[in-house]
Amino acid sequence: MDLRFIEAPLLSTLHQMMDMSDESEKSSNAPTRTYVRDAMAMAATPADIKEYPNSYVFVIDMPGLKSGDIKVQLEEDNVLVVTGERKREEEKQGAKYLRMERRIGKFMRKFALPDNADTEKISAVCRDGVLNVTVEKVPPPQPKKPKTIEVKIA
Repeated sequence: MDLRFIEAPLLSTLHQMMDMSDESEKSSNAPTRTYVRDAMAMAATPADIKEYPNSYVFVIDMPGLKSGDIKVQLEEDNVLVVTGERKREEEKQGAKYLRMERRIGKFMRKFALPDNADTEKISAVCRDGVLNVTVEKVPPPQPKKPKTIEVKIA
């Protein structure tokens, strides 16, 4: 399926919302520029989520980014937030862009973690332009063993 047909209307709508927010900043119903910018950043950052028996793994493509360009945080005790920024390369003398298709700018994704996520055991590794954030699961509770009560003779 060609995703350009899905992305184009979404991004077009978000751009229109940004333009509207400039015109009607006094209106309380208009979305803020920050909200629209965050929505665009989230729409432009695809992610895969895998579940394993003992963990959840979030996989996000981030070609060309260094670990210092990526931030992984936990908000509100159960919201995993991945943010960063891809900056434009400095132009060398005599070079000019004929086409720019790679995305630049800020990106962000938020994931509500399930109840069985162990928020104390989160790790993130970026290798070959792919970020893997692993969230361990809380071990399931052990079934309670029956308690034997001694019967005394009275």
